[in-house]
This record gives sequence, structure tokens and C-alpha cells, in this order.
Amino acid sequence: MSTEKQKLLDGRGRRRSRFGRWFHDTFDDWAFRSMIGPAQTRGAVQGCDQSAREQWKRDLENRKRYTREQRERRRQTHGTP
Repeated sequence: MSTEKQKLLDGRGRRRSRFGRWFHDTFDDWAFRSMIGPAQTRGAVQGCDQSAREQWKRDLENRKRYTREQRERRRQTHGTP
């Protein structure tokens, strides 16, 4: 097979346009990664030094606190119990 014809084939041996090859090369992997779900976060800060872990925990708690405060403000604004 000539190199000109090989350039038109994708990884499965199908003939695709340049856009089709780009699209499948780009998004097939993305579709698979999104299907399998989000990355695991258990042990996400494992291997860091102690101060980095503590800062991460403080940051997480601050985010949770902010979310609780926003939820409470919405309840007070909308008058729901």
C-alpha cells in the first residue's frame, strides 16, 4: 500500500477525511475517559509533606464551610425551612 493511501486510513484501517481522523483521535479517548468516571480522590495528598496535607485539609474545610453558609443564606432568602 502506498504512503498516500496509508495517510487516509485511521488506526482501524478505515478511510477517513482529515477532519474525521482528527475528530476520532481527539474525542474517542475523551469519550472513554468520561465513561469510566472521575479520578479517585482517596489518598490524593498521599506522599506530600505534613504541612501540605494540613493546608489541603484546611482548604477543604473552608470550601465546605462556604458551601454551608451559601446554602443557609439561600434558605433565609427564600424562606424555606
